[in-house]
Amino acid sequence: MTADTSTRYREFKMPDVGEGLTEAEILKWYVQPGDTVVDGQVVCEVETAKAAVELPIPYDGVVHALRFDEGTTVDVGASIITVDVAPGSDDGPAPAAAPPPAAEPAAEPKGRQPVLVGYGVSEASTKRRPRRGAAAVPEQGAAAAAIQAEMNGAASAPAAEGPSRPLAKPPVRKLAKDLGVDLTTVTPTGADGVITREDVHAATAPAAGAPVAEPTPAPVAATPAAVGRETRIPVKGVRKATAAAMVGSAFTAPHVTEFVTVDVTRTMKLVDELKSDKDLAGVRVNPLLLIAKALLVAIKRHPEVNATWDEAAQEIVVKHYVNLGIAAATPRGLLVPNIKDAHDMTLPELARSLGELVSTAREGKTTPAAMQGGTVTITNVGVFGVDTGTPILNPGESAILAVGAIKLQPWVHKGKVKPRQVTTLALSFDHRLVDGELGSKVLADVAAILEQPKRLITWG
Repeated sequence: MTADTSTRYREFKMPDVGEGLTEAEILKWYVQPGDTVVDGQVVCEVETAKAAVELPIPYDGVVHALRFDEGTTVDVGASIITVDVAPGSDDGPAPAAAPPPAAEPAAEPKGRQPVLVGYGVSEASTKRRPRRGAAAVPEQGAAAAAIQAEMNGAASAPAAEGPSRPLAKPPVRKLAKDLGVDLTTVTPTGADGVITREDVHAATAPAAGAPVAEPTPAPVAATPAAVGRETRIPVKGVRKATAAAMVGSAFTAPHVTEFVTVDVTRTMKLVDELKSDKDLAGVRVNPLLLIAKALLVAIKRHPEVNATWDEAAQEIVVKHYVNLGIAAATPRGLLVPNIKDAHDMTLPELARSLGELVSTAREGKTTPAAMQGGTVTITNVGVFGVDTGTPILNPGESAILAVGAIKLQPWVHKGKVKPRQVTTLALSFDHRLVDGELGSKVLADVAAILEQPKRLITWG
């Protein structure tokens, strides 16, 4: 039987695995030409500006060609793999497999050990998952299901644009990203309401009409390159997005940082007691758990601190829920996954959620959804032996609490100088939302709870 070449060979295109992302880097191929694949099988892992994501293929067949090497950054909408969906049929020559762009594969760190700030380094090396069998179908959460649905729709045609998402081709989206243009604010002039390159440039043109220069293309190299006595490290993916977000946050939100040094001896004793509590059996109990609970209680007492700034409406939006972010340092860059609705959790529930967050980060499975919607964040610089710092706000959030190292220090206790467990807390906040009085009250409450943890009961 003869199959039509146009229907026999299917081009699987790079989907938009986030919200309006324009590109992704291919980290790992799990298949090679000649391998059999089935609908739902993971064929590769890619890294976007938000997270690493596994991509399942939307049809059955045999891999004909891989279009790009590992370590290559690919625009959304570009074909990355060709699959023969009717193997064994005789229809003449197969489509040519275009050679992938010349790029050195990215070096995978040996013994990948994502470090969750607040938990330290995992003892055992976390290895990348081996290639899955043909019949294996990955578990998919809401984000993965959305990716699958988009790819199913893209099996034979480009993915349909939703009504809430501006219409633009991948190169135009990339241009907008490079120029810092929000496509939802651009007036389209192309056919059928499609945004063009000219529209993006027009949106960036200053009032005086000064020309806008094209962004300089990023180097093609995917690995650190030593030149003389210098080494240049390409910045992309999560690290690139974090850099842009931190610059935007630092120069958009007026930061204020306040500090307090506190005796946490009683909190450390309570941590030891809770470790043997049967209600907390099977979950990890550490100082970060009680610090997180203390911050949640302080927010409950001062709900105005849990807010965001709406620039367009010139309004302060107070959130009646707390999505608690926990800063995580990984080989791919800084991630800030958050615990949804942490304000409603009991201590055991919060402990379990923190445990799940750390295990997910260590395995490199943190999803984009897990990093969206945060309201306040905790970063524990103390695990590195640092006393304190002046943390930068996670974009869109009102406050971030930095926790310093907890160590024995001479302290006046009951009129005598004694060795006590002491730490320094630093709270950075957006001064548009939080004035000095409110910020001081929140920080003082956190310190008071950690000094006398029974306040978790009396205040909570």
